[in-house]
Amino acid sequence: METLVVVSHPEIEKSDTQQFLKASAASLSQVVWHHLDSRLPFDVTAEQQAITSADRLIFQFSLYWYMAPASLHQWLTDVWLKQFVYDARGGLLHGKSLGFVVTFSQPATAYQLGGSVGFSISQFLTPYVALAAKTGLTLLPPLTIAQFANQTDLEHQQLLVRYQQYLTLDHPDRPDEQAQWFIDRLSGNADTQLLADQLAAQTDDIDRLRLTLHELKAGESE
Repeated sequence: METLVVVSHPEIEKSDTQQFLKASAASLSQVVWHHLDSRLPFDVTAEQQAITSADRLIFQFSLYWYMAPASLHQWLTDVWLKQFVYDARGGLLHGKSLGFVVTFSQPATAYQLGGSVGFSISQFLTPYVALAAKTGLTLLPPLTIAQFANQTDLEHQQLLVRYQQYLTLDHPDRPDEQAQWFIDRLSGNADTQLLADQLAAQTDDIDRLRLTLHELKAGESE
């Protein structure tokens, strides 16, 4: 799966969060880092080719007054044209997925009912839901990053894992795919092979338990 990470940030070199994410994605051979602000003015043909080549698009940005920075909106205006992303029959991007990596300086609890902002991140992303519906994209739940500067080293390590999984897994929120991701990275190394085998065995046990529960529930409904 090829993933295009479309980054909108006007001062990316000064952003510790974006530099961390860029370094986290650097080792992923099927991930392309695509910083919009450094590509202005856009070469429409080249930008459309990048979209065509990708299986997954990630819109990655920091919230600016509860919305994405201007470069993302400019990119959509200049590049996402009729006859390329949709036509009279519907969307032309079927088979591709769209995800979001959204960073902000407030605590995560601010973006909920009763929080200091009072609206969820999903509500701020609503216009992109319409965009996905118009163009035929399949939406992923957003990956949100709150107060990166205040996070511990352990939290940064956990974020690296979450971010790499978000960019590369077909279903980043599924526990079985997350477990397989760890198994793949632990396997083949003498120091970690035992951990990989143990994790694989535990994953198989969980799958069997799920199957048993499914059969029991099916039996109750008969």
